[in-house]
Amino acid sequence: MVFRYTSVVPAPRDEVFAWHARPGAFARLAPPWQPVRLEAEAGSLRDGTAVLAFPGGVRWTAAHLPERYDPPRRFADRLVGRPLSAVLSWTHAHDFEEAPGGGTRVVDRLATSVPEALLRPMFAYRHAQLADDLAALERSRAWSERTLTVAVTGAGGLVGRNLCALLTTSGHEVVRLVRRDPGGPGERRWDPADPAPDLLDGVDAVVHLAGEPILGRFTRAHKDELRESRIGPTRALAELAAARAAHGGPAVFATASAIGLYGPERGDEVLTEDSAPGEGFLADLVADWEAACAPAAAAGVRCVQVRTGIVQTPAGGVLGLQYPLFAAGLGGRLGHGGQWLSWIGADDLSDIYLRALLDGDLAGPVNAVAPYPVRGTEYAQALARTLRRPAALPVPGWAPAALLGREGADEVALADQRVVPARLLAAGHRFRHPYLGGALAHLLGRPAADSDPA
Repeated sequence: MVFRYTSVVPAPRDEVFAWHARPGAFARLAPPWQPVRLEAEAGSLRDGTAVLAFPGGVRWTAAHLPERYDPPRRFADRLVGRPLSAVLSWTHAHDFEEAPGGGTRVVDRLATSVPEALLRPMFAYRHAQLADDLAALERSRAWSERTLTVAVTGAGGLVGRNLCALLTTSGHEVVRLVRRDPGGPGERRWDPADPAPDLLDGVDAVVHLAGEPILGRFTRAHKDELRESRIGPTRALAELAAARAAHGGPAVFATASAIGLYGPERGDEVLTEDSAPGEGFLADLVADWEAACAPAAAAGVRCVQVRTGIVQTPAGGVLGLQYPLFAAGLGGRLGHGGQWLSWIGADDLSDIYLRALLDGDLAGPVNAVAPYPVRGTEYAQALARTLRRPAALPVPGWAPAALLGREGADEVALADQRVVPARLLAAGHRFRHPYLGGALAHLLGRPAADSDPA
C-alpha cells in the first residue's frame, strides 16, 4: 500500500527542510498518544539512523537513505532491523515542493503495510504540528532575531522534553543541566545546593523547571520535599545568575511557577497576575518559590515566573491518567464538577517559555493558562466527546482524597481557580489552542468536536 498525506505550510521550502534537519524534529512530530520513546535521534537526514523504543522492549530502527537525499526537496527513511522489518514494511519519503502563491507543499509518501486507519491521524497531527511550530518560529522573530544558548533544568521531564525540542528546532542551543555525570557535550552537571561557579558560562538564558512532582500524598515528608526541591535550588541558581550578570552571564531567568499561588477556593473570581495570593500550603510554597528569584532580578536579570495551569498532554500528567479511563468509557466528572479548571496545552506552554526567553517586554509573573478555563463537568464532557465515549461515571470527592490525602485533594485535584492569562492577552499573544475541545482533538488525534467554538 502507498499512503500519501499532503498539506501546505506558509513558510519557504529551505526553512521547512532546515527545520526537519535540526535536533528535536522527531520529538516535535511524534504523536503524544502513541507509546513510543525516542532512544536515538538520527544525526543526519542524509544517512543517519533513528531508534524508537516501544513497550515490551521492541525497537523501531529507521535508516535514512543517501540515494534519496536531495535537499531541500526530499529525504527518505526505511524500517530496518529485526524483528519488526520481518513483519512490517515501511519506506517513507518526505517531499517539499514550492507551492503556487508561496509557502511549501509538504508531501509524505509511505510504502507500507501499516493500515491507513492508523496512519491518517498520525500524519494529520504531524502536519498540524509542523505548521504550528513554523508559525511560532515566525512570531518569535518579532521579539528577537537572536539565537540563544539556553541552560535548562528538568529537561528530562514532561515540560522540559517538549520545550527543549521546540528550542532546538527553532535554531537555539540547549544545555541540559543534569544531576548525574554528563552524557555528552550538551549536558553539564548541576548540584542544586551548590552550583559550580562556571555552570552558566556561555549561557544567554536559564529555564529552571526542576522540582519534585506535586502529585503525591500531602504528608509532611512530601511537603518538605516540595519545598526543598524548589526554593533552595531556585535561589542558588538566581544567585549564580546574579554573580555572572556583570560578566556576560544570562540576561533572562525563566522559572516554573504554579497557579497554586491563588489558593484552592477562589470560586468565580477571575484571577489575573495582579490578584492577591490565596491561602494554603501550595499558595505559601509558590510565593516563596517566586521570591527565590530575587537575587537575579536585583542584579538586572530579566526574571519571568511562569505560573502554570493544568498541563494537557496524554504523555503524562492529569490527562495521561484520565485518557485511558475515558477511552474505556469509565470516565466522568471529578467531585461535584462545579470547580473551575484552568488548563494549558503542552505546546502552548512551550510557546510561552519561548516568548519569555525572547520578549524583552515580558517580566515578572505570567499566567500560563488558556484564555478559556472550564468547569470540571465541562472538562469531562469535552474529553468524552473527543473520544466518542460517555462521561457517566463521576468520581466522588473522597476518591482523590484516598490517594492524595484530604489536603492534597483539596489543593490539587479539586482546586477551584478561574485563572486568565491577562498579561499575555494584553501583549497580543497567540494561543495555538485557546479552546479545550480543539486542544484535546489535536493531542488525541481525533476530529475536532463540532461544538468547539474555536
